[in-house]
Amino acid sequence: MAAGTASQKSFSIRRRIFALAVALLLLAAVVLIVFIRDYAERASDRAFDRLLAASALTIAGAVQVENEAVVVEIPFAAFAMFSGQDRVFYAVEDPDARTVTGYEDLAMQMPETVSAEPRFTDVDYRGEVVRVASVGRLISTASDTGWVTIHVAETQKQREALSAEILSNAVLPVIALTLLAVGLVWTGISRMFAPLTELEHELRARAPDDLSPITVPVPAEVDHLVAALNGFMARLQKAMERVSGLVAEAAHEVRTPLASLRAQAEVAMDEADPEALRRRVGRIHTGAVQASQLVSQLLMEATISHRMENQETESINLAAVIEEVRQRLDPDQAGRLAVALTHEAAEAVLRGDRVALREMMRNVVDNALVYSEGGVDISGRLEGGALIVAVSDRGPGIEEGEKAKVLERFHRGKAGGGKVGSGLGLSIVARVVAAHRGKLTLRDRPGGGLAVEMEFPLPRRAGLGLGALVVLAAATMLALQPTPTEAATTHYPAPDGSTARILTILGTTDTPLFAHFIEGFQAQRPDVGVLYEETDSLPLFEGFLADSLGMTPDLLISSASDLQLKLANDGYALAYDSPYLSALPDWAHWRNEVFGFTFEPAVIIYNPDRISAAEVPRTHLTLAELLESQTERFRGQIATYDIALSGVGYLLAAQDQTISSTFWRLANAFGRVNAQFSGSSPAILNGVADGSLALGYNVLGSYAFARQAEGARIEIVVPDDYVLVLTRAMLIPRSATQPDLSRAFVDFALSPAGQAIAAGPTALGSVVPEGSGEWTSEAIAARGRGVIQPIPLGPGLLVALDTLRRQRFLDTWQEIVSPKP
Repeated sequence: MAAGTASQKSFSIRRRIFALAVALLLLAAVVLIVFIRDYAERASDRAFDRLLAASALTIAGAVQVENEAVVVEIPFAAFAMFSGQDRVFYAVEDPDARTVTGYEDLAMQMPETVSAEPRFTDVDYRGEVVRVASVGRLISTASDTGWVTIHVAETQKQREALSAEILSNAVLPVIALTLLAVGLVWTGISRMFAPLTELEHELRARAPDDLSPITVPVPAEVDHLVAALNGFMARLQKAMERVSGLVAEAAHEVRTPLASLRAQAEVAMDEADPEALRRRVGRIHTGAVQASQLVSQLLMEATISHRMENQETESINLAAVIEEVRQRLDPDQAGRLAVALTHEAAEAVLRGDRVALREMMRNVVDNALVYSEGGVDISGRLEGGALIVAVSDRGPGIEEGEKAKVLERFHRGKAGGGKVGSGLGLSIVARVVAAHRGKLTLRDRPGGGLAVEMEFPLPRRAGLGLGALVVLAAATMLALQPTPTEAATTHYPAPDGSTARILTILGTTDTPLFAHFIEGFQAQRPDVGVLYEETDSLPLFEGFLADSLGMTPDLLISSASDLQLKLANDGYALAYDSPYLSALPDWAHWRNEVFGFTFEPAVIIYNPDRISAAEVPRTHLTLAELLESQTERFRGQIATYDIALSGVGYLLAAQDQTISSTFWRLANAFGRVNAQFSGSSPAILNGVADGSLALGYNVLGSYAFARQAEGARIEIVVPDDYVLVLTRAMLIPRSATQPDLSRAFVDFALSPAGQAIAAGPTALGSVVPEGSGEWTSEAIAARGRGVIQPIPLGPGLLVALDTLRRQRFLDTWQEIVSPKP
């Protein structure tokens, strides 16, 4: 049972050290990761703050004063520098705090800035926390001087993504190093404990009686343990020697009285004389008493030795011990004791073994009572930090030469030869006094007799040093401190006949083309009916914002991807993590709110009956040169988008102006030939196909390819210098009543089945790379030699939509393309 209990209480130091080391390593790793996270956040903030500041300063550099009014044309570079995954807002205020351009509600939230140094603020705007950089631009007019304030704000998704990327890139090595460190720690601990294994083997190999010191080399940390073991074995050796000696001496000392008792008893058995028999019995009794006392003293010495080795101590009042000894005496003997302790001595407290001290006093008092006839005095006093107790008698005393010997076992003074004794009493007293770090003195008493003086050092009282007092005082002090065109709507009933679920889509794609997508979608979801309303891009955008559509669309689809991005940036889109999103090119989606699903180049179309293949222009420059050189031939025969009415037309024109240095030359050529302007590609295609128009510019290739495939009299030129490519963008409005169906349609459009429709009968082009079909992005790109320039979905598209910039662009366009004589 005891062995089982010991086993249950045992523990592994190796495992404890390993657990502590692992805990410390994990704590260090956690602290390091917290530090890395803080650094990652600060580093991310610094990087993106520089971009915000650069954007604001770029806009500030474009601020001008015209006719005493502040004007600014937002540079494309101001937003092109952003990541493309965050929403961007801006506002420009004149010195009178009037919003010149941008988001007026943002300007209302921000204070005026009267410094050219960027200032950064986090504000809650349109349901998100945005980081705002504000800079001032000092302007001077004829009437006044003041500060124009520019605010540029950005949501913080990319900041957080960069911070998370830095953190993850740093955490993985930390984890790896921590695991490596754990392995090294375990290996190191195992090696460190190898000497203990050797020590264990050495001890197990020893004979039971081999108590010699351990000599196995051990680490310094275990040296004290080995020293303690050696000390223990030395003490055990001494104890065994003492026990052996005691047994031997006891056997010797007891043998004589026992032999005497046996002899006396044998003689007594044969004794016939009653008087002689009585004397024999008296001698037997005396021998028995002596033998009994000897055995008792031997047992008591063994008990005292054991208790002294165990060092079991407690606080003891020696006066109480003296009283206990007196109470155990016969009344006659107790009457002979005279106890005289000073008040201090009576109150003094020792640290020691109560039983040992009691037996010490009993032996001294018994000796005094036995060897003297008169009274026995017990006195006590304090002197020099020690308690001195003396037991004095008027007996024969002990000769000077015998005083040292009587403190040994089985030695008695000559004066006590006639008294019954064992010769162990004073040796027990000496042992107890020594065990209590005391001093034993035998003195001759003036006038005769012996004084046994025992001196015990008193324990020091625990006091508070200066340092402890300071700590205590400090602890105490701490404790005390306390817009609209007519739209065409088509209903596609659910194939299974159900009417419960209807998906409402508002889009700019020609209904016959988009019908292919609806049919493909309903093949997968026969329980869903679709209501598709076709409109133009600008009415879609303006009508949605003005809430004048007369319907609540579940999905918006437009070729004017800049307007779609504007809606998403302003918070009108629901986020959706489509499982097909990762297959899209980065330029074809923004955040998880705007999704491109087509690949449509802007092409030049012409009627081969009006323009020969040899003279057809194949670059933007050669088109301008052709119109400039043959103005009368092409007067009224050229068509392109009316960019004031067509959202996609404005998008393509703005991108042309950004890329091509010949854009305004081409626009001027359009004005010289009195070009025709249309709100949609189908109208231009119809004119070129029937011969009323010779050439169409910036027509969407998807419509052109489809019409050509139907046999229309048109030819298509994919420019050889550069090719603008747009993608039709899908957006799920926050106001959608069937957002789950919207998400399902987005997934279908991006899935291989939807992309096969884009690359097949619709000729809209599949945007997902490595698709199958005639009109994949790779097949379309191979039709021309020009650089493919996709129009990326990102904050850069917002620049051209700036109110002032758009108006100035349209005004310049109208002035240049206006009919000229």
